[in-house]
Amino acid sequence: MKDTILHTIDSLQNDFYRLSQYIGNNPELGNEEYKASAALTKELRKHQFQVITGIVGQPTAFEAVFDSGKPGPHIGYMSEYDALPEVGHGCGHNLIGTMGIAAGIALSKVIGESGGKVYVYGTPAEETRGAKVTMAEKGIFDHLDVAIMAHPSSDYVKSGSSLAMDAIQFEFRGQPAHAAAAPEKGINALDAVIQTFNSINALRQHVTSDIRIHGIIPEGGKAANVVPDYAVAQFYVRANKRRELNAVVEKVKNCAKGAAMATGAELAISNYEYSYDDMLTNDALSACFTKNLIELGVNLEDIHEHGSGSGSLDMGNVSQRVPAIHPYIKISEAPIIAHTHEFCQAALSKRGFEGMIIGAKTMALTGLDVLSDNTLVTKIKEEFAQAK
Repeated sequence: MKDTILHTIDSLQNDFYRLSQYIGNNPELGNEEYKASAALTKELRKHQFQVITGIVGQPTAFEAVFDSGKPGPHIGYMSEYDALPEVGHGCGHNLIGTMGIAAGIALSKVIGESGGKVYVYGTPAEETRGAKVTMAEKGIFDHLDVAIMAHPSSDYVKSGSSLAMDAIQFEFRGQPAHAAAAPEKGINALDAVIQTFNSINALRQHVTSDIRIHGIIPEGGKAANVVPDYAVAQFYVRANKRRELNAVVEKVKNCAKGAAMATGAELAISNYEYSYDDMLTNDALSACFTKNLIELGVNLEDIHEHGSGSGSLDMGNVSQRVPAIHPYIKISEAPIIAHTHEFCQAALSKRGFEGMIIGAKTMALTGLDVLSDNTLVTKIKEEFAQAK
């Protein structure tokens, strides 16, 4: 069955290349990925997947399933395909989207022997309001035995952690006045924003080293001679674990509440993007993925351990519901930084595609191991239960 999986991906390389190039050269922002979603689902339907589009109320999201007709585990692959403003696919989502369906299609060719079901999920807007958050909340993934995806990088890196993240917005409303003729009649909303930043900067001294708080001022007034009556601050607040993050977020909110009291401004607090949970890697599943990567010819010394998380992923929300992994696949010989034009070019390069093929094969072989090894399934589930 492993030979069938590898042969399937090799024989369909031209189709997968065209697909990854099409998505890469037609970048679409989150929740606007109509071309990418249509192209991916068309390919899945061609291989007899049953596809439902527009799930969880998001037009570019989809669920595709290939049912063996026999009992067995449910394997889920995640496809992302949103781009970044101005940069394009600077996170390689043209490769991630294609990799997910390539793995699913390959596994579908052998699942008749092993039993079970293979699912591919189209998950829009990972860069902003990640659809996996909504899908996880609505229980879309709860039936899965494992959830698997891989991310492009300049190195092979094992699945590890990511930071839990909340995106908090503070809107302050004050009273306009002429800043020179009648300043005493004004309530300065921008002062409230500035005091919020100052209070948060003081808070940094009293949080653990994993905490990250960074913000901007998207609204701060229109003219220097008018007391700003409306100002907005937006922050990302991150921590290793959701429990610790929740405590820090309350402290950050108190900074804004104190600023509102000090200035007399009215305060409204909201989340301007979805909240991401920390990534809970299933080590048993991760070890299986690494084993298959080595069997495909990658040297063990070239596969790096994941350091402490620095970014945030909506895959984290999936990992809190089902056993999951999010490793990294090498697509460049030179170091590249995500969210840059250089990364975008790497994701469109021949070397980038070759890395994607390795990733798709490894994901498919890992899915096959789960389908055919009951001991592995038990180990994965026991670890997940203990971790939760």
